[in-house]
Amino acid sequence: MATINVDATEEERLKEQLEKRADFEAQRIRRYLSMPDLSRTEGSPIQEIVKRASQVKSLQDFDVIQVPEIVPAHILFDLFNMPPGHPARSKSDTYYVDEEHVLRTHDTVFWYYYLNDPAIKQRIANKETLGTICYGKVYRKDEIDSRHMNVFHQFGAWLIAPDDKQIFTPDDLKRALAEVGTSVFGSTNFRFYDHNFPYTDPSFEMEAEIKGQWMEMVGSGMVRKTVLKNLGLEGYNGWAFGFGLERLAIASMDLPDIRLLWSQDPRVTKQLKLGQKFVEVSKYPPITRDISFIVDKNFVPNNYFDLIRDIGGDLVEQVELLDKFENEAKFHKDKISYTYRVVYRSPERTLKTEEVEPLQAKLYDETKKQFNAELR
Repeated sequence: MATINVDATEEERLKEQLEKRADFEAQRIRRYLSMPDLSRTEGSPIQEIVKRASQVKSLQDFDVIQVPEIVPAHILFDLFNMPPGHPARSKSDTYYVDEEHVLRTHDTVFWYYYLNDPAIKQRIANKETLGTICYGKVYRKDEIDSRHMNVFHQFGAWLIAPDDKQIFTPDDLKRALAEVGTSVFGSTNFRFYDHNFPYTDPSFEMEAEIKGQWMEMVGSGMVRKTVLKNLGLEGYNGWAFGFGLERLAIASMDLPDIRLLWSQDPRVTKQLKLGQKFVEVSKYPPITRDISFIVDKNFVPNNYFDLIRDIGGDLVEQVELLDKFENEAKFHKDKISYTYRVVYRSPERTLKTEEVEPLQAKLYDETKKQFNAELR
């Protein structure tokens, strides 16, 4: 087993450029990058899932690679069958550091970095079988609720071999996935159904039966040879999978709010143990505030959610769309009205109105400033 740390010189250069910028997007990207990697934080249930998954027999002796969090867009997308125009490349879904670099949206990008490591190139020349694990933070613009954050963690793995040495089958993959699932949840039922991913074919989603309900757990499949060719490798085949760590942690502990995984409150952290049902410290009361405004029709909700995160941080529990309508006579044919409800609630203490009012006031001001909105 080898531990591979990809050279981060280019990433550091891009971070230095971010430090020199004062725009809102640069500020939020800097903040997201500075958040701790819970998959490497001692005591976190996210790290515990990584440990359990890494130690299963099917992944024994796999290499472990840590790759940059800022990556070239052409590597993240083009090489993985997501050409220009693909929805995943949209600036409403992905954080662009500049026109050519983005915050990684999936950990499968490790394939590229792994295959370009000099020691791995030599092992390929020797026609060796190669297995790799990668885990860490990924970033996607998303809605705001108790199950979603725009910074989260993924765990991915693959196993590839020369065609003239071994041909892997979907059954090989499914056995490995069942091992990983059992290591996290213990003895339970698993099932597979066909899915579609840009870099595997055939592809499968694995579900686990948790407390009598089926839950999506892992995306997986047989590595597309076209993607391997994009990455400069021919004559190899294999399987791969990847999954979000938060989803499994939430299911394992019956966690009511994803923000609790980041908590520093000892009353919370002492309960964050896989398989242990979380007992709420207290259901602190929410404070709700509504905001209505008229904006151009090119308004992107995900960008607005980022603004709300910037202002409210972890005090924002949920954002609900209450109303959306057009009225050409009243507004303009190129305008649209939105009404959102922002639910403020701390998972650790009771909020005071005087804490929320300045946040909401700032939201009003920045909504007008950043989105050229007319408040209603």
